[in-house]
Amino acid sequence: MTWRQATREEIYAYYAEEFPGYLDDLPEFITATGPKQYAIAFRESHPVRKDEVPDKDFIRRDTWQTDASGDRTTPEFDDFEDIVEFIRHPARNDPLGRNEFALADPEVLEQPDPQPDAVYYALDHWERPWVLLVDIDAKEIARDRAEELVSADVEDQDDDALLDAAGILDAAPEGYPYAFEDIDRAIEYGFELRDIFEDDLDAEETMVVYSGQGVHVYLLDTDPAHRYDEQSREVLNDLLLETYDIPIDPVVTADRRRVARLPYSLHADVCSIVQPIESPAFDVRSATPEVIDE
Repeated sequence: MTWRQATREEIYAYYAEEFPGYLDDLPEFITATGPKQYAIAFRESHPVRKDEVPDKDFIRRDTWQTDASGDRTTPEFDDFEDIVEFIRHPARNDPLGRNEFALADPEVLEQPDPQPDAVYYALDHWERPWVLLVDIDAKEIARDRAEELVSADVEDQDDDALLDAAGILDAAPEGYPYAFEDIDRAIEYGFELRDIFEDDLDAEETMVVYSGQGVHVYLLDTDPAHRYDEQSREVLNDLLLETYDIPIDPVVTADRRRVARLPYSLHADVCSIVQPIESPAFDVRSATPEVIDE
């Protein structure tokens, strides 16, 4: 199995042919108007209508218009089909419309409509408490492993030197800053963390999502005991890192502005479908879309 970037044609085909079939499988809290924002990253920057504004390779769009008090007034998307059209053709369906800060119309440009390299939704939510997500990244696991293997023998301590000396850059998938074993270990950690949530924190609703280069672990209980404020999340970070020795990204847990990869979106850098998984035995090869020509 080899990994590579998806082509523009493959990205378009995925969101046109496969992605709509997963809409009924989305977690129930991910709706057209639930998350406060959706966001899209582009492989190449795309201009906006206002000349003085830099081209954008990442955009966030609110799901609701709000008044001066921050209260919701008008939804930007009527249903999830509108989200799909925004993902497929971000410039043509920019919720900002003809606002000067909207993406420029591809019909008046020499470059094509931008294609989504990644699709995200905001963890901050209109209808429920802030969604708690913990990120475990194979890149961090690979770097820690490289430090244990070779750091004392490598004068240059930058990541590439460590990974190269440890043989990780040459291991499958070649050229990526981790090996498949690091992804498998991230998945194992994800289910260890799910057990911590359920056994030690009395969580009833959890979810492990394969993110393409690791896992996202959710605690989704909405009862008052699980409405984690910012201070509680900092305590949780310390607990997971220091007591349980789980290699999480603490910034993701605590940052209220954080977005997460949308389940069933395409991680275009590795040609994998982001998806909820049920077992640490999950085979990442099964996440390759049908439209990808291996």
